[in-house]
Amino acid sequence: MGFLTPVWSYVDALVHPAAKQDALTAARHRAFIAPRLVGSFAAIASFPVYIAFRGVPSVLEVGVFGWLVAPILISYFLSRTGRYESAHILSSLSLTGLVTAVAVCNGGIGSFAAIWLVVVPLEAALSASRRVVALASIFALVAAGLLLVLSAVDFLPAATTVANEHGALAALGIVSAALYATGLALGAEQLARTSFWLLYAEEDRYRLLARNMTDVITRHGRNGAVLFVSPAAESLFGVGVSELSGHGMFDRVHVADRPAFLTALADAAAQGEARSVEFRIRRDGDSEHHAGRFLWVEMRCRPLDQAADKSKPGEREVVAVLRDVSDRKVTEQAIEIARAEQERANASKSRFLATMSHELRTPLNAIIGFSEMLTNDELVLQPARRLEYAKLINDSGHHLLSVVNGILDMSKMETGNFEITPEPFAPAQAMVSCCDLLALKAREAGVEIKTRIAPELPEIVGDRRAFNQILINLISNAIKFTPRNGRITVSAQCDGAKLAVAVEDTGVGIGEADLPRLGEAFFQARASYDRRHDGSGLGLSIVKGLVKLHGGDIDIRSRLGEGTRVTVRLPIDCEGGKPAADPIKLVTERADEFVAAANVLVKKSA
Repeated sequence: MGFLTPVWSYVDALVHPAAKQDALTAARHRAFIAPRLVGSFAAIASFPVYIAFRGVPSVLEVGVFGWLVAPILISYFLSRTGRYESAHILSSLSLTGLVTAVAVCNGGIGSFAAIWLVVVPLEAALSASRRVVALASIFALVAAGLLLVLSAVDFLPAATTVANEHGALAALGIVSAALYATGLALGAEQLARTSFWLLYAEEDRYRLLARNMTDVITRHGRNGAVLFVSPAAESLFGVGVSELSGHGMFDRVHVADRPAFLTALADAAAQGEARSVEFRIRRDGDSEHHAGRFLWVEMRCRPLDQAADKSKPGEREVVAVLRDVSDRKVTEQAIEIARAEQERANASKSRFLATMSHELRTPLNAIIGFSEMLTNDELVLQPARRLEYAKLINDSGHHLLSVVNGILDMSKMETGNFEITPEPFAPAQAMVSCCDLLALKAREAGVEIKTRIAPELPEIVGDRRAFNQILINLISNAIKFTPRNGRITVSAQCDGAKLAVAVEDTGVGIGEADLPRLGEAFFQARASYDRRHDGSGLGLSIVKGLVKLHGGDIDIRSRLGEGTRVTVRLPIDCEGGKPAADPIKLVTERADEFVAAANVLVKKSA
């Protein structure tokens, strides 16, 4: 085969550059050019030998050998233009013309040359174009019809007479027809073999790609049944490929996501457009960490048009690519949580400003206003009125101190710096003291306080000051939101290893929509700028924080118009909180100095 190497190199050089971009197209161009060039040059080269044995050739023989230039010209036409179908049409047309001319000179349809008309559509079949085959068949049929007509009207000489005159040409025609048919067969076989190896190489590339891709490639038939799954599914879903075939993948899709999964596949098959959907699918595995865990998967699917007739879109297969997007989903959820937290922080800030503008401005206005009146030498005040103003300044100072202390306590609890000092004490005595402390405030509001303390309550180990603060805040809230002639019941009893303290009132109650938010800093049920009840909204938040520091829990039950019951359960023997330095000691000292100054002013006025 070494002597053919220059020939194949020359043929490769004649292939049009546009055809070289596709291996199968280049092979078809080579299969067209090679036999025509080699055959034509070989036939032309044999012409002197033919003359030596035949003698002086006839006009017909010279014409046949002259026609051999046509395949060469057509080959160069294809090499220059790259128009493959046009070259095949020209070749069919030239071959039909040659066969018709030879047959006319050799007896018409009965001539030895007429058999070549069968070769015309066979040659066109190598083009893999229906249009070229149809035109070639039309050329051959028209030529055969013309020969039949001419033979029928006795316009042509008898075939036997011509055969005697051109016996050598007839023999050459038969031999050349056989050789040409052999060339066509070899070209068809070469194209078929090239197509097979190209298809095999293509499938091998796709198979290699499917094996090494981390994304899962699937092929789905009707009703979403899986026909093919790439090996990457085993590492992603923790099961073998065979278990995902059929409806195995559908059975692992989360129940809530199955409609979206099937809808995407159905739309891709019916509408012929790409679809994308995200769903959860169960991942099996040997380890407890992976077994039964759901992954978020993004599936992009599109119809496979070659799988079925386009006139039946519902039967088209669908190819899909699945990718694990669990990490992205976790990130999105984290972003959503952060956004919600930011909104909550902004809302808390707004509530803080709205609440504190009232709770701080009111006592400060009273302190500034009445102190200016007391320091005004031109204003003559009676001792009783001066004492009243001083008392109002003192009350406003204490109210301001309580607000500041509440903010400081809440801040320390949120940062984990609130200090509690556990010690044994009698809870019954502490409860009675707290009720007595608020008895005057309750009488002024027209509310009755009752105690229902179980006998022989054991001592508990906890922070006595925090316990008193819990009770005072709960009872103060109950007094604030209970109308006149209402009743507040303070009870205590042992509940296993915990002490259950309950404060129940017959007040306005709390709506179900506000119950989940009770205990948030600065939140008040049905809050507004013209609130009916004063308060910073920190009382219940501080109670929750103190209960949590003791390792207890709190339960709130309420209905609008029927009252509220708050139950606090504290361990009888709790562990102490971690001591920590007060980060805002300076603010507390300044608040204490302010109250001390107000007390001095009250004493002077008295």
